[in-house]
Amino acid sequence: MKISVIGCGYLGAVHAATLASMGHTVVGIDVDPAKVEQLARGAAPFHEPGLDELLRDGAATGRLTFSAGIAEARDAQLHFLCVGTPQDKTSDAADLSYLVSATRALLPHLAAGAVVVGKSTVPVGTVDMLRGILARRPDVLLGWNPEFLRQGTAVKDSLVPDRLVYGVEGGRAAAFNPSTGAPLGVTAALDAVYEPLLRAGIPRQVCSFATAELIKSAANAYLATKVSFINAVSELCDAAGADVAELSEAMGLDPRIGNRYLHAGLGFGGGCLPKDIRSLRAQAAGHGADSLADWMQLVDSVNVGQRQRTVELAAELCGGSVTDRTITVLGASFKPDTDDIRDSPALDVADRLAAAGAHVTVTDPKAVNNAWRRYPRLRFEATAARALEGAELVLLLTEWEEYRRLRPAVAGRTVRRRVVLDARNVLDPAAWQAEGWAVRGLGTSRPPAANVASGPSASMAIRR
Repeated sequence: MKISVIGCGYLGAVHAATLASMGHTVVGIDVDPAKVEQLARGAAPFHEPGLDELLRDGAATGRLTFSAGIAEARDAQLHFLCVGTPQDKTSDAADLSYLVSATRALLPHLAAGAVVVGKSTVPVGTVDMLRGILARRPDVLLGWNPEFLRQGTAVKDSLVPDRLVYGVEGGRAAAFNPSTGAPLGVTAALDAVYEPLLRAGIPRQVCSFATAELIKSAANAYLATKVSFINAVSELCDAAGADVAELSEAMGLDPRIGNRYLHAGLGFGGGCLPKDIRSLRAQAAGHGADSLADWMQLVDSVNVGQRQRTVELAAELCGGSVTDRTITVLGASFKPDTDDIRDSPALDVADRLAAAGAHVTVTDPKAVNNAWRRYPRLRFEATAARALEGAELVLLLTEWEEYRRLRPAVAGRTVRRRVVLDARNVLDPAAWQAEGWAVRGLGTSRPPAANVASGPSASMAIRR
C-alpha cells in the first residue's frame, strides 16, 4: 500500500520506518528540510535504538522516502497524521495548531477515496474539528489510530505492539458488514496496513472516535498515577523509617497490582506523561468530571514535588546548603536510552541546584548536546569520569545502564567527598558503602544529617 506519514518527529519517523519494514511504500512528510535530509540519509535526528537501521533498510529497498513537500503525498491511499500536539503555552490544554495546519495542507492533495488516520495524542472532540476541515471531501474517510510508543523501545513497540486500536465513525457496530462480518471502510484499510501484525496475533480493538481519542491519555494517566503513588508513599517511608524498595517489591508481587511503574524515585518527565495528564485534567474540567481533574492535579503535584524533595535532600547531604558546593549530576535525558530532555527531572533538579548557588556539572551518554544550549548556568561533560572530578556530592538522576554499573572504587578516585544521592534507587548500597561511600535514596530510611555533613569522606557509610 502507498502510505504517507505527515510529521516526521519522534512518532512519525518511527512509524514511517516500521511501515516500510512491513512492505509498504511510505513517504514521510515534514516541514523541516534539515530533518528530511537527515532522515533520507538513514540517520534519525534523535536517539532511538534500532531506528537508524530501519531507516537505512527502507531507503535501500526504495520503500521509504522523505520530502518537505506535502504534494508528494498525493498518490497515497492512506495518510497518517503524526504531528506534535504539545501542551499549550498558556494552559494545560493540548496545542492542536500543528494538527490543524497539517490537515489543511493535506486537503488539496487527497486522492479520491483516500483514508486519513490520526495517530497523535489528542483531546476528545478533535475528530469533530477535523471533520469540519475535510467536509468538502465527503469521499475521504477519517479514522483514529492512537500510538503507544515508549521512548527507548519505540521500534519494538511498533513491530510487536501490545494492541492496535481503531477509532471509526459509528464505533464497532458500524465497522463490520452485518451479514459477512467483513471489515468496512477505515477498519478494512487499517487491517490491510497492519496485516502482518494481525496475522501474528496482535489484538485489535475497534471503538468510537471519543474512546480512541481518550485511550492514550487515560493509559498514561494511570501509569503516572502509579509512579506518583509510590513516590508519595516513599515520603512516608522516609518519615517512618521504612524502605520503599522493599515495600514496592512486596506490593508488586500482588498480580492485581504488578511491579511495572511501581519504582520510587525522582519521577517522570518527557514529552508524553506530563502533558497528557495535564491535557486529561483540562478535558475533565471542561466536561465537569471534577474528581478526575482533581486527581490529575494531585498526580502532577506529587511528581513535580519529587524534584524539590531531591534538591532539599541534596542540601541536607551538603550540611544544610548547596551554596558553593561542587555537585555532579549523572543524567540529563528524562529517561535512559533517549536523548530527549523535554521536561527532564534531572535537568530541572540540576538547574534548581545551580540557582541555589551550587557549581553543577552534568553528564549524559546521549543528551549533552541537546542540553548545554538550554541550560547556560550548568557545566557539561561528555563522560562520567570527567564529570566526577572534584565532586562533593554525586546525584544519580537518570538511570542509564552505565551509571547503574559504575564501580564505586573507580568513581571514588577523583571525587572530593564520597557521597551519592541515588534518586532513582538503582545502585547497590552495600557495594558502595563497602568502598566508603555514603549512599542515600528516596524513601529508604532517613539517617541523621550530621552523619553525612561532618564525617570524613572515606569513612561515611549510611544505610539507605
